[in-house]
Amino acid sequence: MKLIKYFTVITGCLSVFALTSCDNYEAVPIERFTIDYVFSPTDSLGTNAMRYLNSIYYAMQSGHPTQIPARDYLDAATDDAITSAVSENDIQRLASGQYSAASRIDAGSSTPNSIIGQMDWGNYYIAIRQAITFVNHIDEVPLMLTFTNNAGDTISMTRAWKAEARFLKAFFYFEMVKRYGGVPLMDDTHPAELSDDMELPRNTFEECINYIVNELDAIKDSLRTVPLENSAADGHVVTQGAAMALKSRVLLYAASPLFNENPLEKGNELIGYAQYDQARWKKAADAARWFMDTYAPAIYDLDRLPAVGSTPGFVHLFVNDYTSNNKEIIFFRQGSKNHEIEKINGPIGFSGTNQSNGRTSPTQNLVDAFPMKDGKAIDDPTSKYTYTPLSQSMYDNRDPRMGLTVMYNNSRWLKTNLETFNKGVNNPGTSAQTTKTSYYMRKFMGQFAETSEYNDNNVHCWILFRYAEILLNFAEAQNEYAGPTQEVYDQLIDLRKRAGIEAGTDKLYGLKANMTKEEMREIIHNERRIEMAFEEQRYWDIRRWRIAEDLFKTPLYGMLITRVGSSLNFERKEVAFYTFESKRYFLPIPYSEVIKNKNMKQNPGW
Repeated sequence: MKLIKYFTVITGCLSVFALTSCDNYEAVPIERFTIDYVFSPTDSLGTNAMRYLNSIYYAMQSGHPTQIPARDYLDAATDDAITSAVSENDIQRLASGQYSAASRIDAGSSTPNSIIGQMDWGNYYIAIRQAITFVNHIDEVPLMLTFTNNAGDTISMTRAWKAEARFLKAFFYFEMVKRYGGVPLMDDTHPAELSDDMELPRNTFEECINYIVNELDAIKDSLRTVPLENSAADGHVVTQGAAMALKSRVLLYAASPLFNENPLEKGNELIGYAQYDQARWKKAADAARWFMDTYAPAIYDLDRLPAVGSTPGFVHLFVNDYTSNNKEIIFFRQGSKNHEIEKINGPIGFSGTNQSNGRTSPTQNLVDAFPMKDGKAIDDPTSKYTYTPLSQSMYDNRDPRMGLTVMYNNSRWLKTNLETFNKGVNNPGTSAQTTKTSYYMRKFMGQFAETSEYNDNNVHCWILFRYAEILLNFAEAQNEYAGPTQEVYDQLIDLRKRAGIEAGTDKLYGLKANMTKEEMREIIHNERRIEMAFEEQRYWDIRRWRIAEDLFKTPLYGMLITRVGSSLNFERKEVAFYTFESKRYFLPIPYSEVIKNKNMKQNPGW
C-alpha cells in the first residue's frame, strides 16, 4: 500500500528537486520522500509541498524545441509547415500517419515536454495522480502564506495551491480528451494504489467534458487574480483567468463538428456526443463573452504596444522580459534568456555565433493564407493592391503578420537581405539541412533583423493562452450559433486593427459586409490560422473542424526560386503530399493499455 504512495511522491519530487538544486536533493535521503515528508505538519512555509506542486507544473508541455538535435513544432505536421530535417523523423511519421497503437511517436527527446501523441497517455496519468495526491494532502501543511484577491479579501495560499493542482488535473485530462476522446477518470478521493482495481473503463466524451468544466467552475474563486502581488516570482502560476481561458477552449472544442455535429462514428459516445446540439455553441460563446466582459480591457486585452525602435508590437508577445505584465498573455510556461529558438530555426548561411539550423520550413499554403494589407484575400479582385504571383512582389503589401511569422527571399535578418533562392547564401542546396520551401519561420524569434549577432536578451516563454484566442473563440462560437452578428465582426476587426490591416473606407478592415454564416466561418478559420500560426492550434483545429480529410487532398507547396542572370524565377513546387485516414482524427489508445485492461475500448479504425 505504501509503495505506490512513495512512488507517487518520488516521481514528482525527483524531477523538481533535480531542477531546483542538486544540493537540496542530495541533502535529503531518498527514503524520506514520503507523503509525510512532502506534506509535513511542521512546514509552515510549505517548502516541499510547493516543490511538489511545481513538479506537476513541469509536466505541462512547451511547444518550443529546446535543444539540438531539436524536435519540431507541431505545426510541421499540418499544412502550415514541414520539417527541414534531412532524415525521416517522428514529426514526419505523425504527419503521414506512420504510427499505430503499438508504435509510439516520440519527438526526439526523453523529457516529458517533448512528447507527441500516444506517449502522453502515461505521463498525463502520472501528473493527474500527483495532482490528486496534492489536493488530498495539502491541508496537512499548516501553511501561513496568504494572498489578497481583487476584491481585497485575504485568502489562505492552501486554497490557491489546491485550486492550481485541480486546474492542472483538468488541463491534463483535456489534453488527453482532444487526443483520444473519452478517457478513464480517476478517483479524486485518493491516488491509485497497488491493491486498487485499475481495469477502469473509459468515461464518455460528455462525462469528461462535464468533469473538466465543473472542476474549472469550482476552483475559479479560489485562484489568484491578476495583477499578482509578486508577478516576478508568480507570473507563471495558474490564475482565475487561466482557468476561464481553459474553460473557453474546452467548450469550443466540445461544440465543434468532430465531437458534436459530425462525429467519426455516430452513436459512439466515447468519441463524441450522442446527438448534435447547437446550444453547445452558445455555451462556448457565453464562456468567451464572460471572459471578455469580466476582464477586458482592465486585466486582459490585445497587446497594442507600438513598435519600440525597430521591434514591431506583435513581437513583444513572444520575446520579452515582462511576460507576466503583458495584458494579452493569460497563461504561459516559463522560459529562460537564450537564443536557442533562433539557433534552431533561424536561416542557415551565417557563421560563428550566428550559425543556425533552419529546422522549420513554412509552406506556400500558409503564406497564401495571409491577406493583402487592406485585409482582402490575395485573389480578391476588389483589393486596392495588386497581387502578382510567382514574383518577388508577391510579398509586397501583405498583412504585416506575414513578415512577423515567415521569412522569405529578401527578408532582413542579421543586417542582411536573405537569399532563399536556390544556391543562394541562405539556401545553398549543398547543406545537410536547409529550407525546403524557400521560407524560414520568423515567429517567436527576437528582433535580430538589424543586429549583427544573436544575443541572450530574449526570454522565450511558451504561451498556452492569450487574449487573441478568446476573441477568436467567441467569434467562431457566436457565428455558429447566431450567424455573423456585429459582435462577430467586432472581434475580427479588433484583431485586424491590432495587426496593422488598413481600415478601408467602410471601416471593416477588409471584411465583406453582410456575410453568410458559411462565408464568415471561412474567414474565422483563416484568421485563426494566421493569428495563431505555430502556436499548436492548427493541428487540433483541422481535426475538431473535421476538415483534415479534404485539406490533405491538396499537396503542400513551397517556392522554387532560381536565379537567371540578374532576375529571379519563381515556381510553385510540391514539397509533401499526405493522405489522411479518418481514423487519425483520434490517436489510438496505446496497445499496452488495451491488452492489460479488458474494459478498455480502442478507438475506431485502430
